[in-house]
Amino acid sequence: MAWASGFDAFFNNFKRESKIIDEEAIALIKAYIEKNQLQEAVSVIENALRGIESAPLNIAVTGETGTGKSTFINALRGVGQEEDSAAPTGVVETTMERTPYPHTKLPNVTIWDLPGIGSTTFTPQNYLTEMKFGEYDFFIIISATRFKENDAQLAKAIAEMEMNFYFVRTKIDNDLGNEQKSKPKTFNKGKVLEKIRNDCSEHLQKVLFSQPPVFLVSNFDMSDYDFPELETKLLQDLPAHKRHIFSLCLQSLTEATINYKRDSLKQKVFLEAIKAGAIATIPLGGMISEDIEDLEETFHLYRSYFGLDDASLENIAKDYNMSVNHFKVHLRFPHLFAESNDESLEEKLSKYIKQISSVTGGPVATVVYYQRAYYLQNLFLDTAANDAIALLNNKELFENKVGQYISKPLVYWE
Repeated sequence: MAWASGFDAFFNNFKRESKIIDEEAIALIKAYIEKNQLQEAVSVIENALRGIESAPLNIAVTGETGTGKSTFINALRGVGQEEDSAAPTGVVETTMERTPYPHTKLPNVTIWDLPGIGSTTFTPQNYLTEMKFGEYDFFIIISATRFKENDAQLAKAIAEMEMNFYFVRTKIDNDLGNEQKSKPKTFNKGKVLEKIRNDCSEHLQKVLFSQPPVFLVSNFDMSDYDFPELETKLLQDLPAHKRHIFSLCLQSLTEATINYKRDSLKQKVFLEAIKAGAIATIPLGGMISEDIEDLEETFHLYRSYFGLDDASLENIAKDYNMSVNHFKVHLRFPHLFAESNDESLEEKLSKYIKQISSVTGGPVATVVYYQRAYYLQNLFLDTAANDAIALLNNKELFENKVGQYISKPLVYWE
C-alpha cells in the first residue's frame, strides 16, 4: 500500500535522537499497513502514543554545596531563582534526603536534588540505595572545580548498575571572567576552556580509568558552551518514548532545541493522523469529526511549549525592560487566527499547504485522512518554531529603551 512507503518515508526525515518511537515499532506498523492489517497497526500506534504521553521522566542531579546544583536545577525547569517554586540557592546543605522539584508545565517530569556524596557518610553503593537509584532515568553529577574522587567513585558505581551518568562542570563564565581579569593581555577563551576540560578529565581518569565527556556550562547562559551538546547527548541516550517529554521540558534557548521540539511534536501529530485515517477505513471504525474549535487547546499548548504563551512573553518583556507589545506584534503565532488583510485562516492554511507541496513535490502525507487538522497542527508548529527562532536571533532588538518602537522586522527561517 502507498500508506506503508509514506509512513516509512516520513520517519526517515528525522535523526535518531529526534525519533519518538523506536525502529522496531516503525517497522512493525509499516508491516501491518503493507498487509492491510489496519486494526493491528492502530493497536501498535495507540500503545506507542500511550507510552509517549504517560512516560515519567526522573532526572537526578547531585553535587556538593556551592557547585551551582540548585541553579542548574532551576535552569532545567525554566524557573527564576526568586520564584516561589525555585530550588533554594546560596544555602548550606543540611539535609541528607533527596528533594523532588516537579517541572512547572509538565507534571510527568521531576528533577531530584540529591545531596553530594561527599557530604554524606555513605559508600557509593549505599548512597545509591538510599537515594533510590532505580527510580531515575539518568544522573547528572555537578562540580564547580575539578571532579573529586567521591564523584568519580559514584559514577563508577552507577556505571556498574548499567545506568547513565553525565559530568557537568558549572560556573564556566566565572572562571573565564576571573582569568580575563587576572591575565588581560594573554587571555584566550579557547585555551582556558580546554585547560578546564583537561583538568576535569585527568582527575576522573585516575578513578574511572577512562575519560568520560565533561560538559562545561553556565547556569545563567545555558545556550552557551556545552549545554546544547549535553541536550543532544541526553536525547541520544534516552529510550525513544521518553525523548518527546524531555524535548518539551527543555527551554527554547537554541535553534537545535527548538527544532527538537518541533520534530518531536510533528511525529506525534503524524501518528495521531495515521491512527485516525486507519480507523476511518476499518468497517464500523466510526466517523471522525474535524472541528477547528477542538484545536484551540492544542494551539495554546504549542505556544506554551515554545515559550510563546502570554506569561512567557511578559517575562521576556520584563527582562528587556520594555512593553510586550513592542515585539509581540512582529510574531506570527499570536495572530494566526486573526483575519488580517482579508486573509482568513483557511487562506493561510491553503498557502501553507502549497508551500510544502512545492518543496516536497506533493503533500507531505497523502495517506492522512484527517488532513485539515493534520496540516493545521503542522502550520501551528512551524509558525511557533519560526517565532521562537526569530526571538533568539533578534535579542539585540529588545535592548531598546521602554517605549521605543522596534521597526526592524523579525527575521524568519523559511
